[in-house]
Amino acid sequence: MIRHIVWWTLKDEAEGTTAAQNCLKIKELIEALRGKIDTLKAVEVSVKLAATTTVDAQIVLHSTHDTTADLAAYNDHPEHQKIVSFIKKVVNSRQAIDFEV
Repeated sequence: MIRHIVWWTLKDEAEGTTAAQNCLKIKELIEALRGKIDTLKAVEVSVKLAATTTVDAQIVLHSTHDTTADLAAYNDHPEHQKIVSFIKKVVNSRQAIDFEV
């Protein structure tokens, strides 16, 4: 199983809304992918980060995939790419890590 974790910091304002509003929109868009992409086994998105977090992030994605090929298929899927297009407009930075369990 592959775990895919991504975290973002957002621009203070972009696409006519605040960072907080864009965080919620990203969360909603990503969670709406459930059941639409076969290779996406599970997905969680949080905008409520613990006070002890040591990285600069406002929103975190955690998804699981059976294989690295499945993760690649998820990344390339048209429904996912629609969201990526929006995210690129509103973020300042993106960090990610993928690992096998």
